Amino acid sequence: MPDTVHPRSIRSFVTRAGRITAAQERALAELWPAYGVDPGPGTLDLPAVFGRNAPRTLEIGFGNGENLVTLAAAHPGRDYLGIEVHRPGVGRALLALEQRALGNVRVICHDAVEVLERQIAPGSLAEVLILFPDPWPKKRHHKRRLVQPPFVALIARALAAGGTLHLATDWQPYAVEMVAVLGAAPGLENLAPAGGFSARPAERLRRWRPTSPTGPTHSASPLPQ
Repeated sequence: MPDTVHPRSIRSFVTRAGRITAAQERALAELWPAYGVDPGPGTLDLPAVFGRNAPRTLEIGFGNGENLVTLAAAHPGRDYLGIEVHRPGVGRALLALEQRALGNVRVICHDAVEVLERQIAPGSLAEVLILFPDPWPKKRHHKRRLVQPPFVALIARALAAGGTLHLATDWQPYAVEMVAVLGAAPGLENLAPAGGFSARPAERLRRWRPTSPTGPTHSASPLPQ
């Protein structure tokens, strides 16, 4: 599988050290050809990657893959592309995909900013999920937050008309900032009641809310052209 280290001034992630198990290493070595997508300079041919045409969901920062795998199993008619740079998490997700014999998931172990810039064609996604990105709570670190205007513009470009962007955070100040950033983004509209926050979708795993089970979420969709 590819080396994920790539020099850049802004990244969608922070490198984290973590213990990787023998099973996860085996998954990365043996299962990557079946489920992995290597980063490259050209746009991905997603129908060729998945072997069919179907609505596509992109999850950015899928962690250990629990949510990604659960959604893919529940919606076999939809294809799921996951981006995550933490190798143990990717290995664990690959093991889960093998165990459940899911064919509608592919994973990329690379910086999401670069993937969206270089590999995702405009209008090719029906849905994008960003669940609990690092809130960077200290003010001097706010510039490192993922949900910023340039990144939202990349997502808006990748979404098809009528597609949706779902975000969730358990950090209230970040939630308020997300709404402000998305509200100012050209071509997106807030689908939450009264332009506020949405309730947590019933099918999203509760373990994605480790701190605040009532934290805010937000959904946005491209405006019709």
